[in-house]
Amino acid sequence: MKWINHLNKAINYIEAHLTDEIDLEKLAQLACCSTFHFQRIFSYIAEIPLSEYIRRRKMSCAAFDLQNSSEKISDIALRYGYESPTAFNRAFQTIHGVAPSIARSEGTRLKAYPPISFTLSIKGETELNYRIENKSAFKIVGFSEHFQVDVQENFKAIPMFWGKMGQEGLMPQLVSQMSCQPFGVLGVSTCMDGETFDYYIAVASDNETPSGMVDAIVPDSKWAIFESVGALPDALQDLQRRIITEWLPSSGYEYANAPDIEVYSEGNQQSEEYRCEVWLPIKKGDD
Repeated sequence: MKWINHLNKAINYIEAHLTDEIDLEKLAQLACCSTFHFQRIFSYIAEIPLSEYIRRRKMSCAAFDLQNSSEKISDIALRYGYESPTAFNRAFQTIHGVAPSIARSEGTRLKAYPPISFTLSIKGETELNYRIENKSAFKIVGFSEHFQVDVQENFKAIPMFWGKMGQEGLMPQLVSQMSCQPFGVLGVSTCMDGETFDYYIAVASDNETPSGMVDAIVPDSKWAIFESVGALPDALQDLQRRIITEWLPSSGYEYANAPDIEVYSEGNQQSEEYRCEVWLPIKKGDD
């Protein structure tokens, strides 16, 4: 329950700073996790990216200001962080479907997006199989690409990255470097820097990093390890949603500052019996 309270403190911070610069680091600090994990958690629970939520809230407030004052549109635009009237006009029309100047006309239909509030909701539709383990640091080697933190977009872009690996025939070369646990091909989200992260398709290895590949260190951490059963990518994506929205809020754990890991075993990934794992870095609440 403390974790839910942390998230609501972050929402309250957003509300108090809609006319200021919203500090992502401060948001993450209030939520007791990294900026990457906060944006990921938010997107799973709210079902929209954090940046879109903030834009909707700003444009909702801007609409009220337009209807209830005679202030210049340019002044209202500046209040909500838009130095360019053109940018403000574009953002306003995207949300409301009309220009700011028209919003002042009586009878104009506008949209209001109230502030959200996180609550604890335990669905428990089906079981989640997991175990808690402590793991020492290990090196990964493989290939990586840089992504924006946008859960819905990542659900499309990351499978495309895997597809490219297969098309270019790189998987046998990658698997040949596997030499230590965890055994399997790994999908690792790391280098979480604000609104971006690096996603590695890699293996755990104590070999020297081959030319053409990159490496990273996964630090010592405690992990909640979940089993996914079903065809990819849908089964895995559904599990990731459930971990964030169902398991984590009631577990007594919070996100730790370490990468997210997927461990893929051999087998037919399109089979309803295919099994892989999601490793969530965790710490006890308020540690």
